[in-house]
Amino acid sequence: MIPVQGVENQTIAVLGLGRSGRATAAALAEGGAHVVVWDDGADTRAQAQADGMTVLDLTRDASWEGVSALITSPGIPHLYPKPHPVIAKAYELGVPVDNDIGLFFRSFATRDWDQFDTTPRVIAITGSNGKSTTTALIHHILRESGRPTQIGGNIGTGVLSLDPAHDGEVVVLELSSYQTDLARALTPDIAVFTNLSPDHLDRHGGPGGYFAAKRRLFAEGGPDRAVIGVDEAEGRYLADQLSMGPADDRVIRISSGQKLERFGWSVFARKGFLSEYRKGRQVASIDLREVTGLPGEHNHQNAAAAYAATRSLGLAPREIERAFHSFQGLPHRSQTVAEIDGVRWVNDSKATNVDAAAKALTAFQRIRWIAGGMGKDGGIEALAPHLGQVVKAYLIGHSARDFALQIGQTPYEISETMEQAVARAAAEAQPGETVLLAPAAASFDQYPNFEKRGEHFTLLVKALTP
Repeated sequence: MIPVQGVENQTIAVLGLGRSGRATAAALAEGGAHVVVWDDGADTRAQAQADGMTVLDLTRDASWEGVSALITSPGIPHLYPKPHPVIAKAYELGVPVDNDIGLFFRSFATRDWDQFDTTPRVIAITGSNGKSTTTALIHHILRESGRPTQIGGNIGTGVLSLDPAHDGEVVVLELSSYQTDLARALTPDIAVFTNLSPDHLDRHGGPGGYFAAKRRLFAEGGPDRAVIGVDEAEGRYLADQLSMGPADDRVIRISSGQKLERFGWSVFARKGFLSEYRKGRQVASIDLREVTGLPGEHNHQNAAAAYAATRSLGLAPREIERAFHSFQGLPHRSQTVAEIDGVRWVNDSKATNVDAAAKALTAFQRIRWIAGGMGKDGGIEALAPHLGQVVKAYLIGHSARDFALQIGQTPYEISETMEQAVARAAAEAQPGETVLLAPAAASFDQYPNFEKRGEHFTLLVKALTP
């Protein structure tokens, strides 16, 4: 646990008692604060009270007397589509609102660091797609190189549940737009922006607000090094805003597909090869085609981001390359779960939107595609340019028939359930083909989350193994 600093003898309110909320309450108490809590769920409040927490109805004005700050969980709206009533009350009363990320950045450094030989560092990763894989890959590279490291934030452990830093440790944080949007302190040593595609637009009041939330990671704290994906206009804008000119190597531009030679420092992947350029000269190259844990151009962009971040820490190219080959990927993200009779089975249940599904579909040849679920606004017509490698689609869930009308001449069948889709794909797949679960839809019609959907697919595939 990381005790929160600067809160001794203060009354701090915590809104939301999920994983991060409970960890925040504990870290505040460890820092000497008097903590009061509130959650909209009656059962959650009752459990908190049974656990010894002080539950206070923050919907009432009288409960705010003496409260010096409100710490809210990331999933609770603080502006759009409208602020939660408790947060609106804090604004009305002038009580500062923060989240656990803000508390982490103001509390991570301690006087103990004066005794360290090497100052701990924080790498923070944000973006629309690929940030979980990039975060996990950076952590994996550091661990394989023998560097002390922890991983947390939007993946794994909540930030305040991490251990206090060790000498020379690198903490790797995945940060969502919900987390960066509100944090009052954002001071990573290295900040990474992977890419941007439309998501969470209702929560941020549109695409501009969504990008602004991501941009705060770079604008608020001024990282020593910024790794910026420049395959979209927003990334190019951000890189330009942060640099003093093309030779400024404090900004490392990364790309999957573009050749970036004119900058002070760049890393890009093209045709399966990763290249590092400095001051217009190539200084390293890695063949990514046989890195099984990072298939496809989207994962090559993740590799470029992780490479740039770890090179910023002084790791050698060959050291990073070795770690690439031992990376197994994350569950539900282009994860190869089996190869049976020459057929590869890939679980990309995390591909819940069109952009993520498009990246998955371009990563493989001769695809039998399992798609469907709770379709999102706009449907999947935008996937048309990416269906050339699809031998046949097996459509499941609530939107199966809608999807069938949107995939043009691609052969398909309505499978309804995952069981039927897997069984039919297994009966028809030929050696050299890939059966790909990339739903392009949410899971909530049949599963509580994308993880459960991916786990069910994996279980069914494993049952096919002789």
